[in-house]
Amino acid sequence: MRLMAVHAHPDDESSKAAATLARYVDEGHEVLVVTCTGGEEGSILNPAMDTPEVRADLTAVRRGEIARAIEVLGVEQRWLGFADSGWPDGTPVPPGRFASLPLETCAERLLVEMREFRPHVVITYDENGGYPHPDHIRAHEVAVAAFEAAGDDPDWQPLKLYYVHEWCGKKMAMFHEALLEAGLESPYHEWLKEWDTKPDVYARITTRVPCAEHFPQRDAALLAHATQIDPDSHWFAVPLELQRQLWPTEDFELARSRVGGSGPEDDLFAGIEVRKG
Repeated sequence: MRLMAVHAHPDDESSKAAATLARYVDEGHEVLVVTCTGGEEGSILNPAMDTPEVRADLTAVRRGEIARAIEVLGVEQRWLGFADSGWPDGTPVPPGRFASLPLETCAERLLVEMREFRPHVVITYDENGGYPHPDHIRAHEVAVAAFEAAGDDPDWQPLKLYYVHEWCGKKMAMFHEALLEAGLESPYHEWLKEWDTKPDVYARITTRVPCAEHFPQRDAALLAHATQIDPDSHWFAVPLELQRQLWPTEDFELARSRVGGSGPEDDLFAGIEVRKG
């Protein structure tokens, strides 16, 4: 079967559902990552990579990083070619950037990729973008619009659309408590306070995909994005075996389905039958 993951920037394919992508590749499915922007406006979050040489050509550096991550995960990758909108600073997104272009323009470009790849399943972010970066929110809007538009084709339609829920309050609290019980430092103190002021997306999860054996690939793909991922950061605060024991899945919300079903599921391809020939 075929799975398309629609992401906003380089590194998102490695930080959101990467182990699931690696699992499906390992099982013989085709997986395509579509990256909407080049991440040109991204910050350098790893101090070791914050050098004049890297800052001078961040776009090329990030392209090299995603190429290495894609190789680790074993997936295919294509660019939509839009310009990074940058982090909001209280001013409108500049003209010509991904989040400021007409939605129809962006969705049409993704629809071309959908009709060529013909995914059975599409994954992206929820309406909040996973976090409120304008490019993440626009990636959600574009993926939904293209999924709906593809439904007009009598010869082929994508069958299921999922939202990735990489973190929820319950998962973070579980990891936080486990770290403290093990006498380890937890990076989640402040983040947990945020979950007190917003709904926990845990209640929205319909599909939990077991993929713990592919967590090492996920981590290797993350580390390939050296400008974005500090190896001493929170990404690696929870020991791998503890993650496998406490939360061995990556989690999704079934947002649209043309084959019925509402969960709970443990497979993004649940309910889909492929005719041979």
